[in-house]
Amino acid sequence: MLRFLRAILPQPIIGFYHWLVAEFGAHWYRHPSRQMVTIGVTGTTGKSTVVYLLARILEAAGYKTAATSSIEFKIQNKVRRNSYKMTMPGRMVLQKFLRQAVDEGCTHAVIEVTSEGILQHRHSGVDFDMAVFTNLSPEHIERHGNFEAYKAAKGELFKALSKRHKTSGGKPIQTMAVVNLADQNSGYFLQFPADKKIGYRFGANIQQVNDEIIRIVAEDLKVNESGSTFRMHGTEIQTPLLGKFNAENAFAAVTAAVALGVNITTIQKVVAAIRGIPGRMEEIIVEDISRPFRVFVDYAHTPFALESVYHTVRTIGRAQGMGRLVCVLGSAGGGRDQWKRPEMGKIAGRFCDHIIITNEDPYDEDPRKIMDEVIHGVREFLKGASSQQLVEEILDRKQAIVKAVRLAQPKDFVVISGKGSESWMVVEGGKLIPWDDREIVRQALLGK
Repeated sequence: MLRFLRAILPQPIIGFYHWLVAEFGAHWYRHPSRQMVTIGVTGTTGKSTVVYLLARILEAAGYKTAATSSIEFKIQNKVRRNSYKMTMPGRMVLQKFLRQAVDEGCTHAVIEVTSEGILQHRHSGVDFDMAVFTNLSPEHIERHGNFEAYKAAKGELFKALSKRHKTSGGKPIQTMAVVNLADQNSGYFLQFPADKKIGYRFGANIQQVNDEIIRIVAEDLKVNESGSTFRMHGTEIQTPLLGKFNAENAFAAVTAAVALGVNITTIQKVVAAIRGIPGRMEEIIVEDISRPFRVFVDYAHTPFALESVYHTVRTIGRAQGMGRLVCVLGSAGGGRDQWKRPEMGKIAGRFCDHIIITNEDPYDEDPRKIMDEVIHGVREFLKGASSQQLVEEILDRKQAIVKAVRLAQPKDFVVISGKGSESWMVVEGGKLIPWDDREIVRQALLGK
């Protein structure tokens, strides 16, 4: 019935319905975000990692903190996995969560904000005090119509910065925009009103920005097989998270924390202690089982994210005398983002030695068709190349993962991408199948 109504009703009416539910939810739960410092994190990639890091930094600084992301729902030390199959929960769910956070004494909330969530007004009724922008690359283009509309949806978070004069501890709360200056779209996000505008980036070559922007520059970035380090305010920040993209995520969280008044020494200790993010470049290790190869699970479901992961693994591998790179991938699921499918395949063709194309949240679309479009991209890239790469399709995702692990030889790297820590696979008719790529890898490592 709902699908039928969505198909026949004009978009403005559907939008009004979503807005109405959001406003009702905020009213029903007595506007909980007005009683906390509320931070929204948006961008194409890195959002979940930034939320994860920032929430832990704020906790270490003594703030009672709640956080929502594609990974988890967290209210202080109570953590539960996000099993909704949506990054940003529906209006009533989000407001109920924020009310629970307030009732349990939270003073800060960190929320991952998506473009789909904004289209459905899930951000409406939330009084944001800080908006953080990580980066922007093409994503959800079919849903939004074009890249500019996608960017505009992200901009709605910055428009939503609270106009209310909120206080914390008797002191007025300033609204803040925290923006990655290295992204070519940074100027767009810095145009929206805020009491403070903070731009961050690595290196001294900052694009020209308005004098009202506070510039935070990190220097001496070093990325290696153990993580990365950079210097900020004369302090060395070290993170065990792998890859330059994770250094950028850590920098975003650090910048937001500094803007919120957290001591740099506290930040330094927390960031150094977090050795992994669930489903984000997560290395799967089974205790008491020694393997001469390494296996990573990552959520990468955009071309930019997939390329970043493969580049990181190749960089680490070169330092360790890497063998082959064995890759298992799908393409973001059915019914959306069809343009990405051959692009993901081309990237796999460029980086991987053995490629296994498999199923990934097909919804109501034929999974074979999705896989064929991905493999078309692989073959387009490999056309005419004197390559020894092996390419195969395995419809059953579990079988594909198990085969990749069993294929691995000494010094090989295996990367399983697309689902990360997600707990469901969605198939025809919206049926949810319990799922965890990481657990399948563990069982395969145990020989089960």
